[in-house]
Amino acid sequence: MKWSELIFMSLRTVTSSPLRTFLTMLGVIIGVSSVVTLVSIGQGTSEQIAKQYENMGTNLLVVNALGSGRATQLDYDELMKFENFPEFQSIAPTMTKNGSNIKYDRTQEKYNVIGTNDRYLNIVKAKIDKGRNLSPADLEFRSNVALLGSEVAKTFFGVLDPVGEDINIDGIVFTVIGTLQEKGSNIGGSSADNSVIVPLETARRQFKLGQIRTTYVEAPTKDDIYKAQETMKQYLTYKFKSDTGFQLTNQDELLKQRTEATNTLTNQLVAVALISLLVGGIGIMNIMLVTVSERTREIGIRKSIGAKRRNILLQFLVEAVVISGLGGLIGLCLGIGISYALPYISPKQTTKLSLDISLYAFLFSVIVGVVFGLYPANKASKLRPIDALRSD
Repeated sequence: MKWSELIFMSLRTVTSSPLRTFLTMLGVIIGVSSVVTLVSIGQGTSEQIAKQYENMGTNLLVVNALGSGRATQLDYDELMKFENFPEFQSIAPTMTKNGSNIKYDRTQEKYNVIGTNDRYLNIVKAKIDKGRNLSPADLEFRSNVALLGSEVAKTFFGVLDPVGEDINIDGIVFTVIGTLQEKGSNIGGSSADNSVIVPLETARRQFKLGQIRTTYVEAPTKDDIYKAQETMKQYLTYKFKSDTGFQLTNQDELLKQRTEATNTLTNQLVAVALISLLVGGIGIMNIMLVTVSERTREIGIRKSIGAKRRNILLQFLVEAVVISGLGGLIGLCLGIGISYALPYISPKQTTKLSLDISLYAFLFSVIVGVVFGLYPANKASKLRPIDALRSD
């Protein structure tokens, strides 16, 4: 018997009881669609994390002073001297005042104020929209000037150009010298969009801020960041007389750790989804055993007119594969559909469809049909014609 005839007969058989066939396929459908969807979510999340780190740069090192008091203070002039080392490109010490009261005209809101230098924007990959960046003169003369994040500018000025306008920050007047382009959140949820940036010494003097808590360090390349990290660690250990009074956060290491964590979680979820495929395979075996019992007389008639054991084996095996293959195909289409629909349903959720994994999931569903259909098919092929014909 030709393969085309076997497949046609199998399709006719499985479509004769559509509800039973669908229920048999259900485990395979759920398994394949789950694998495709979960992998696309996992890869989309990994890509989203990578883009967030690219926004900050993987050649970025963040230095945080953890202690309090003079013994754990970071000195601005000492930090800036590191720019003379080849593994350091730019350094931006910062002071932050959270929840400052900012007022313009009759509008008043709370935003974070960041005191820093003219390197900060380049390091965190923020760009000027209107006006100019902080200048060395602003830092030297402790000028009361401010850069507004996109969200802050929109809140107070809407579509108007705020450059040259005066705003009130905690009772102190600052002149707006520029605004930033919208950038979105960085890792951890922080963002320049909802911040006001002022010269570092201005922030220290006007807002009575004690010390530099966070410093952003940019290396020339991603490879240099590890050299910069080691150099900074040696300096801080010597300065603080301890290796516990500070924290060094390497963006490249964080990216690798988060990507590995996401991939591990995705693999675990996929493993759970594959169990559904195995459960579906057991369902296929069960229904094929029932089918063999129901069609025992048919098997006896076919054998009595010359059908060989191989023909019976292939007939029932192909039926099992057709059921699992159709279930895999439906699950594949469902998984692809969900992957494309998710970003529209939940805009914050990104997905990235993996064609390779989708194909593997479908092929696995076919293999499930072969494995779990083999026993019932073999049982049918071993029936003796005389016994089969006696069956009611």
